[in-house]
Amino acid sequence: MAAAERAAVGPHRPLERAVLKGFRSFLLRGNVVDLAVGIVIGAAFTAVVTGFVTAFLTPLVGVASGAVGDFSKESFTLVGTTFPYGAFLNALISFVLVAAVIYFVVVVPVTKLQARLEKPRAADPAKVDCPQCLSRIPAAAVRCSFCTSEVAGLPGLPAQTAQRG
Repeated sequence: MAAAERAAVGPHRPLERAVLKGFRSFLLRGNVVDLAVGIVIGAAFTAVVTGFVTAFLTPLVGVASGAVGDFSKESFTLVGTTFPYGAFLNALISFVLVAAVIYFVVVVPVTKLQARLEKPRAADPAKVDCPQCLSRIPAAAVRCSFCTSEVAGLPGLPAQTAQRG
């Protein structure tokens, strides 16, 4: 390699390495890898659900409607122009059925599982109005966190009276 070629290539090498290193760290971040895995699994799941809808649910719609279940060849002609509405109808039926399957097979069970596994939240502490500044403070407070006035033993604040006694 000639000196002129090395001079042209040489200064850019550290920049290229830094860019590639940054790109590599971006790709290996957890959320990018998780997103890629989610997309691949989503595509596979979509293929399974679409196959189920095509093989079982769309023919059932055809049986219920008295048709074959494949509306893709349906069309009408208006002023010499053919409108193939059947392809749209097939896509619409497929979308509604896929959405229903995903909702009832994935969303509902996962929601129930999360509700079952979720720990009960502790109730928020009772609050009362500060008699000086009318800000909401915990009923067990001895001093208002807004105006810093003492609220212990004042009327309407029984928790503080019990604490002092």
